[in-house]
Amino acid sequence: MLTLSLEELKLNPPLMSSDSPLHISRWLLSALGTRMFLYHADLVPQDSAVLLVSNHRSFMDAPVLMAAVNRPIRFACHHYMDQVPVMREMVKLLGCFPLDSLENRQKSFFRQAGKLLESPQVIGVFPEGGEPMVQTTHPQKTREFHRGFAHLALRTPIRNLAVLPVAIASCEESNSAGVPLKLLSLIDPSEPLFDQNGWHPLVIYHRVNVLIGRPYWVKDSERQHYRGKDAKTVVADLTNYCHTQIDQLLTQGCY
Repeated sequence: MLTLSLEELKLNPPLMSSDSPLHISRWLLSALGTRMFLYHADLVPQDSAVLLVSNHRSFMDAPVLMAAVNRPIRFACHHYMDQVPVMREMVKLLGCFPLDSLENRQKSFFRQAGKLLESPQVIGVFPEGGEPMVQTTHPQKTREFHRGFAHLALRTPIRNLAVLPVAIASCEESNSAGVPLKLLSLIDPSEPLFDQNGWHPLVIYHRVNVLIGRPYWVKDSERQHYRGKDAKTVVADLTNYCHTQIDQLLTQGCY
């Protein structure tokens, strides 16, 4: 098992411009005083397109994952994050691509993410959706995974595509109230997540473990099944694999 701290990762930065999302991510973690520890770093694919799948509880998840895998990651982010001032600027700096509003969200996701994977690049997705971001959640618990990422992996016609499950295990954090959800509904009235009472939580990690799971390499035979009557089965298998891996890693990492 290979374990690295954030300080050790900084010793060998890639040759990139100083305003890259990776450097911004490291700067943000340093500014917030976050101590990050990486486990199983040797499992991160280096020379292929990667679809990274992770649990999601905080605005810090994207920079944490970028610093962990030591590569820029293009994250699919919720539509509302492109509507909220300050948050909108942050997601742009980090290289995220916001999805369209609810009625066009799925089509937008497949179009944008598919092109980026063919580049090839690392794409990051949070299959729990936006619910954990607007409700207080337990660090060791995950919600049901939406299956869009599995459909993306199986329908994107590229070789050597790795689906990489990663667990963000928060060990020390502060959780405060951000802004009222009703206020956010004035910015984006189309978002059903804002149609409720309460506050948008603000979760800041002080000590966090990032655990890399075993990559799932998509096979041609699975893509053939995806185009046939077994489509639901292969989608469910890939979704369950990532969900199970992340749940197991969270159990190991939350201490």
